[in-house]
Amino acid sequence: QVRLVESGGGLVQPGGSLRLSCAASTSAFSIANMGWYRQAPGKQRELVATITRSGHTNYADSVKGRFTISRDNAENTVSLQMNSLKPEDTAVYYCNTDPSLYAWGQGTQVTVSS
Repeated sequence: QVRLVESGGGLVQPGGSLRLSCAASTSAFSIANMGWYRQAPGKQRELVATITRSGHTNYADSVKGRFTISRDNAENTVSLQMNSLKPEDTAVYYCNTDPSLYAWGQGTQVTVSS
């Protein structure tokens, strides 16, 4: 069974930065399109950033210019650098393939608050 383990979340003030990491237990990730998703309280999970196996990226309008997704195919990891964080970025962040194929991990909580 594939395991996805997200880390790097925390409490940060508006305007601050965080870097999230996701480790996958399968080398199949190295050939998959990967994504970071988030789910805020009372809202549906949304896709915020994607990266293809070759490194092409795409972002939701709400995070464009502030978030950067990257991957290390050799290590089966994907990261999300988040800058200029806003309170509306508060959510649990998850990684998965795009579209999501595997069971969701536990996610990592990001809270943006002063």
